[in-house]
Amino acid sequence: MATTLREVAAAAGVSMATASRALAGSPTVAAGTRDRVRRAATELGYQPNRAARQLATGRGQAIGLVVPDLQNAFYASVATGIHRRVRDAGLTAVIADTDEDPARELEVLGQLAMVTDGAVLASPRSTDAELAEAAERSRFVLVNRMLDGVPAVVGDNVEGIIQAVRHLTALGHDRIGYAGGPAASWSDARRRDGLAEAVRRGLVGPRSVVDLGAFRPGPAGGIDAADQAVAAGVTAILAFNDQLALGILGRLIDRGVAVPGRMSVVGFDDVPVARLLAPPLTTVAVPAMEIGRTAVEILLNETEASNRILPVELQVRRSTAEPPRR
Repeated sequence: MATTLREVAAAAGVSMATASRALAGSPTVAAGTRDRVRRAATELGYQPNRAARQLATGRGQAIGLVVPDLQNAFYASVATGIHRRVRDAGLTAVIADTDEDPARELEVLGQLAMVTDGAVLASPRSTDAELAEAAERSRFVLVNRMLDGVPAVVGDNVEGIIQAVRHLTALGHDRIGYAGGPAASWSDARRRDGLAEAVRRGLVGPRSVVDLGAFRPGPAGGIDAADQAVAAGVTAILAFNDQLALGILGRLIDRGVAVPGRMSVVGFDDVPVARLLAPPLTTVAVPAMEIGRTAVEILLNETEASNRILPVELQVRRSTAEPPRR
């Protein structure tokens, strides 16, 4: 079996990223380190030519990214962060969209394991047991999901929801509807934990939060969520993510419900289009590009499973205001 870049890096006592740059002759790597990496490559019989290496082993100097929906701008930002870090390491990125199909997700992960040096798996819909089994066959880092024994990078979902609830209650809202994400979503479960924590801290009363249901982010889910919110008589909607919030805003406009005059709307993620809407969307900013960059950093430089929870911050714009007077 041919030698891999990871084996060369281990023999030289450097990270995969450093080994890749050293073999490419990058001036950012000290001369002594370059020599050490090249000696290790020669001694191990490493083939640095990508085409030859792929023919011999079926593997390439690449990092895979598996996402459930590339039309979601959040994942596009994660992909940008991944691409930049991968490029800096002298590698390439391979992206696959699974259309939120758990079976397709595991199939793609297995395929990438044969042609890449590792993968980033974003918001997987597979079960914990399925992911644990996959982790025994291939190396990957989770994004927007945590699982014992598998490295992961997530935004602080609980803190993000608490910030949003604090903002809405400060404006005077005492009937807030939560429009949840897909039932199998790990992030949605954590955001619901945030609502429970807000109640526990006394930031909002237990009867002040109305569960509007679970919705698939997008226009269809937004229509349903907005209709449920109007029927429930809430004065503010806290959406699972910005994609769902966009659909909600569109439906409220169609129904003649003024935002924020009659209904306030808060999203989650802060995708680029959020600030360009009419009105600009109040939303919890998640550092998507930093999440992508950090996931690759873990993949390249860490051998032990570790979790990173990155801070989030509410961005207050014009889609929220005081509730209408009764």
